[in-house]
Amino acid sequence: MGTGWAPSPLHGISEARVAKFAADRRKKLSDEFPGERIVIPAGELKVRSNDTDYRFRANSAFSYLTGITALDAVPESVLVLEPKKNGHEALLFIHPRSPRDSEEFYRDRAHGEFWIGRRMTLDETKIRYGIESRDIDSLKKFLDDESTIIVRGEDSLVDKVVGKRKKKEAELEVFLSEMRLIKDSFEIAELQEAVDATGRGFEDMVKVFDSAVGVRRGERVIEGAFFARARLDGNELGYDSIVASGSHACILHWVRNDGDVLDGDLILIDAGIELDSLYTADITRTYPVNGKFTRAQRDIYDLVWKAQQAGFAACKPGAKFMDITKACHQVLAEGLAALGVLPISAEESMKPEVGLHRRWTIHGVSHMLGIDVHDCGEARQSEYREGVLKPGMVLTVEPGLYFHPDDLHAPERLRGIGVRIEDDVLITETGCEVLSKNIPSQADDVENWMRSLA
Repeated sequence: MGTGWAPSPLHGISEARVAKFAADRRKKLSDEFPGERIVIPAGELKVRSNDTDYRFRANSAFSYLTGITALDAVPESVLVLEPKKNGHEALLFIHPRSPRDSEEFYRDRAHGEFWIGRRMTLDETKIRYGIESRDIDSLKKFLDDESTIIVRGEDSLVDKVVGKRKKKEAELEVFLSEMRLIKDSFEIAELQEAVDATGRGFEDMVKVFDSAVGVRRGERVIEGAFFARARLDGNELGYDSIVASGSHACILHWVRNDGDVLDGDLILIDAGIELDSLYTADITRTYPVNGKFTRAQRDIYDLVWKAQQAGFAACKPGAKFMDITKACHQVLAEGLAALGVLPISAEESMKPEVGLHRRWTIHGVSHMLGIDVHDCGEARQSEYREGVLKPGMVLTVEPGLYFHPDDLHAPERLRGIGVRIEDDVLITETGCEVLSKNIPSQADDVENWMRSLA
């Protein structure tokens, strides 16, 4: 078994475009923690059932700092920033390609090439990502120093060997999140590509509406169409798709997707494609299944769309992050009052101690977007929720209204209607750019677009 194998190097391997961006990110991290050894694990395989693992996705901080794609990421890899007199040296510890004369090649189902396919060698990894690469077997001697800070909870060996430094580890987690608040040009380009791929996925879904109508669990017919696009044009889904027909649209995180799709209903779809770089889109559209809004559906849809336009107007440098939600909710409250839904004035409802309109729109309308669908999750409130918008931030704007079928405070004609419209937005020097503007969202445009796909 160990003989008769021809050489099979990767030909034409060159440095990835992301390498210089990742190096700049490591430099910022190095400057923030001088003299500290910083250890960022990629993470381990996670068991799905018995001897079957989930598809591996590397820790976001590891991916951000190395640029290593989903196609090249190897479980148990670890990035170490080793302190030097000036700055840090980046060292990447990986399971390199299995030698043909090793037991691993044939017998290791987690890393053996016979089982999972070819991995890069140490030299190939160094060429592609511009980081000094070493065998994972030599990692342990870099984990026994009191000056080591780790991202904990990703790698059992690293967690076991390195003592806890809670304050420093917390500082590291916060900094790694806040680094990602402002996207570099590579990230923005990846996010635009993820949005464009997601747009193609929405087209695929609309094209199977007719096939989903009248079929048991028709929501899953539509869900499956999007998953096929995600695997073709990207790495995976950025998150579990929400395909919510009829009153399921009123359930904010409906991911069972086991409902029927009925002619005359609306269907709310919240979905995003994650690229090989792990950057993801996050788009929501609400469509009439038969291509034509009813009067009641259109009343709610137009109100949500108008609220979103107000949210876009609030997306500008110097504005507060929460201004986006306030702008959207102001329009929603006014619209609900005009429709006779809100029993008090919009002005009264918008008071923080009142908020009656929130019965029908209970969520905020924005979050940061990037290598995580809810990006920068460990950033301080002062820099995120209570912070100021800056050029280079990418976020969502996603107002919605939801009238549950058993809501006796809602007009009967509106019960069972749920509408959300979500787009991905880049803050620019002068305002904002809607990255997903090519996916139709205005009601007339939606109907014309759906008709064109029939």
